[in-house]
Amino acid sequence: MSDAFNGKSGKVKVMYVRSEDDKDNSKSDKRPDRSRGGQKSAGRGDRERERAPRWGDEQRPRAPVRKADEKPPRSAWQARLQDASEPEPFDHGGIAGKSQVDPAQLRKQREEESKVYGENACQALFQSRPEAIVRAYFVQSVTPRFRDALRWMAANRKAYHVVDEQELAKVSGTEHHGGVCFLIKKRAGLSVADYLKSASSNDFVLVLDNVGNPHNLGGMMRSCAFFGVKGVLLRDPGQLESGAAVRTAEGGAERLSAIGCDDFSQALDEFQRAGYSVVVVGKGEGKNETLSTLSFPAKTVLVLSEERDGRSSLAAKQCDINVEVDGSGQLESLNVSVTAGVLLAAWWRQFGTK
Repeated sequence: MSDAFNGKSGKVKVMYVRSEDDKDNSKSDKRPDRSRGGQKSAGRGDRERERAPRWGDEQRPRAPVRKADEKPPRSAWQARLQDASEPEPFDHGGIAGKSQVDPAQLRKQREEESKVYGENACQALFQSRPEAIVRAYFVQSVTPRFRDALRWMAANRKAYHVVDEQELAKVSGTEHHGGVCFLIKKRAGLSVADYLKSASSNDFVLVLDNVGNPHNLGGMMRSCAFFGVKGVLLRDPGQLESGAAVRTAEGGAERLSAIGCDDFSQALDEFQRAGYSVVVVGKGEGKNETLSTLSFPAKTVLVLSEERDGRSSLAAKQCDINVEVDGSGQLESLNVSVTAGVLLAAWWRQFGTK
């Protein structure tokens, strides 16, 4: 080691030369001991650092080793392309979260339900069978007129929603919803035998063969309710509760009993054995009448169809009376719904006031 003065500033330049002993000490991992007495004292922080695991230690968790053919785990934060070999994700039918609902059971449930819309139709349904309502949707403007329905649904824990016009159009499937839509459980149709148990002595039953237009169905239901007809027979009783038909009926659907059947011939035979006469529109074999001269039997079954001239080919062989609606002759026939209204009015003139 040597110390020397350098320059006029008076500064001292100190130079240190490493000795052999220092070289030997530099090879060791020990640092110079700066503690008193030549012994290093370990503080609390030093002890905690010694105990704490450090990155790079053997205690650091290691990622699991994957096999060569093993796929990497999926991350909820990463978008991925679905492998073509993977099965399609299960459709829960709009139910949020994981669901264990069987698809077949879900389809059956949907088949048993129907949407009813229109203010008059929904009011009539609430008055006659509120227990059938599963869920309800309203726009704000109609809620004051459904105050009783809202109170009943709240008391009976029936879900209802106040939505805007656009949302209600999506729910009901039409823009002609009238501000309200009910999701309901369909009624099960009566059998012919069950209907006959409560039939009156003067009775009129409307049988619909191959009538599928919901607006025609709704118009006929409205005419039936207006003229006091109780029973409507068709293959699928659920047709009488389709949204468009019920809305067109303007509440008339709730005044009727739907009668279901799989075999029209057998159903007509049951009515004939119970004293009913089968009336078919149009000319055919047997007795032919015009509406202006026809005297309806006290128990009448009228069969209508959307086939040409409103005549049912299935019922032609079993009919007791063929009737023609006489008019000016400028048109060949009437709409099936209008034909039903004209014939029902004629029957009502004979038996409606009795």
